[in-house]
Amino acid sequence: MSDKRHRRDMRGGKAGFAKKNRSEVENGVFVYSGPITLDQLCKRIGIPAVDVIKGFLMQGKMISLNTVLSDELIAEVCLEHDLDFRKEEAGLPDDFTKAKIFDKERDHDERPPVVTIMGHVDHGKTTLIDTIRHSTIAAGEHGGITQEIGAYQKAINGRKITFIDTPGHEAFTAMRARGASVTDIVVLVVAADDGVKPQTVEAIDHARAAKVPIIVAINKIDKPGVNVEKVKSELSSHGLLCEEWGGDTLMYEISAKKNQGVDKLLEGILELAELLELRANAEGPAVGSVIEARLDKKEGSKATLLVQNGTLHVGDYLAVGEYYCKVRKMVNEYDNVLKDALPSTPVAVTGLSGVPVAGDRFMAFKTEKEAREAAARKAHASIGSNERGASLADIASDVASGETPLINLIVKADTQGSCEAIKSSLEKIEVPGTKLQIIHCASGDVNQGDIVLAHASHAVVIAFSVKVSSSVKDDAKQKKVEIRDYNIIYHLTEDIEAALRGKLGPVYEEVVYGHAEVRSLFKASHVGQILGLYVTEGKLKSNCSIRLSRGKEMILDTKLTSLKRFKDDAKEVVQGFECGATIADKFNCEIGDVLEAYGQEEVKTNG
Repeated sequence: MSDKRHRRDMRGGKAGFAKKNRSEVENGVFVYSGPITLDQLCKRIGIPAVDVIKGFLMQGKMISLNTVLSDELIAEVCLEHDLDFRKEEAGLPDDFTKAKIFDKERDHDERPPVVTIMGHVDHGKTTLIDTIRHSTIAAGEHGGITQEIGAYQKAINGRKITFIDTPGHEAFTAMRARGASVTDIVVLVVAADDGVKPQTVEAIDHARAAKVPIIVAINKIDKPGVNVEKVKSELSSHGLLCEEWGGDTLMYEISAKKNQGVDKLLEGILELAELLELRANAEGPAVGSVIEARLDKKEGSKATLLVQNGTLHVGDYLAVGEYYCKVRKMVNEYDNVLKDALPSTPVAVTGLSGVPVAGDRFMAFKTEKEAREAAARKAHASIGSNERGASLADIASDVASGETPLINLIVKADTQGSCEAIKSSLEKIEVPGTKLQIIHCASGDVNQGDIVLAHASHAVVIAFSVKVSSSVKDDAKQKKVEIRDYNIIYHLTEDIEAALRGKLGPVYEEVVYGHAEVRSLFKASHVGQILGLYVTEGKLKSNCSIRLSRGKEMILDTKLTSLKRFKDDAKEVVQGFECGATIADKFNCEIGDVLEAYGQEEVKTNG
């Protein structure tokens, strides 16, 4: 309905509004197709949306104007207002977020490269960004850039480079997990006085998983006694070999603090961009990704968009993930108002119908109706999404079905030695027609960053003799990432090979049974120390594994060798009861120590 017609209907009051829209209902039947929001439904059948929202609230349902309604809710609203309903299948356009951004056949315009800077904490990443922008972020000031939009452009000899600010490699990968491959080049900052660190390795692995070329900036060369050759040697052990050593990785020695070598680094970025032949089609409708978004108290929903292809114009209608808007105003990092934004240009826009998520795709449409319906389809698709996560059981099932398997793995182990041993053992697995890829291998507990990387890379996480916190497990479950626990390398390689051959056995995972506190201690010459325990939570099971903690520190991982209630052997002792127990290790427990009982149990998978 046009604005003019809408105003004319509103002058007739509610009756006129209802009369106009009721005319779209034929013989008391509301016919619709595809997803529909509450606002759209109420306008089409001529009822006040506020009354419907109140009705749902009284039922305990939180519904807004932009909520995409399920068929059941549409039926409920229609029947409440004496209407029948019928859904018709329509040939709806494909999900706009699945469309290709670039097309070699039609993209002939050169575009600026999009660069993300990564590196270990304190290696000078922020100072390099500060130097490039000629601002003073590191000193807490804003300098020349007046609009913090999470991205900015730098002109070098008349050619532009677009830089994206991310909090770290996890944010970079989280965007990729949502389908946003926004970066053309990663600049890896490594301090000359500190060398390769764990976060350096993680950044390398995240960039490689995204198949993005890496340029290395060896920073802090102004410091006395630094050994650049040693840093290059460390980088070579992670597959980054500089050109003078016969490799193909561009490396630049810089001092971001003193602005030494930064110009050469920027020129190197442009040289690599030229080799990559980055192209776009400036004549097409704008498509791209959300860099960041927030709810501004003054301006409402605000998002930074990176135009990846096409040109964004003031007046365009956008579908941005599940939301939409008309571009009434857009600004760059200098708060300058732009009328048009060419490929690789970051801009901030306001007026969206909701707050999108970093990594959401956007697309320009000719009309508000098209943009609104595209956003509604995306929201509807998100509700019904049931994307399968990666698991060894799924891979084994795929092999059994005749598909060619690929296993991506993220390995976290207790020591670096274990990492190297696992990596070496996995690389020896050879099953014809299959591929095994280790995305990331490092020592330390499984963390949120590992789950983000696994989700984006469709990988299985291997936890070898390390902890997985409940919050990480919950995150993995929500993202459908499988975590598999092992403490024997042979069992790990056996399962991986079995999955590649389509013959994987039962899946096991760690289950915590309960906790108990040491209340008393006894000595017996034939068994050693006997523990008097009180079960504080869950239960203890005979012969289960236990972790013994003293204060906040876990000091022993062992097994129960006996469990008794009074003089009788017990299979298990539950919460609120006392018991006696012995452990496998010769270890002197103390009163107040806490036992955590756990074991490996078979789990059912949906593979």
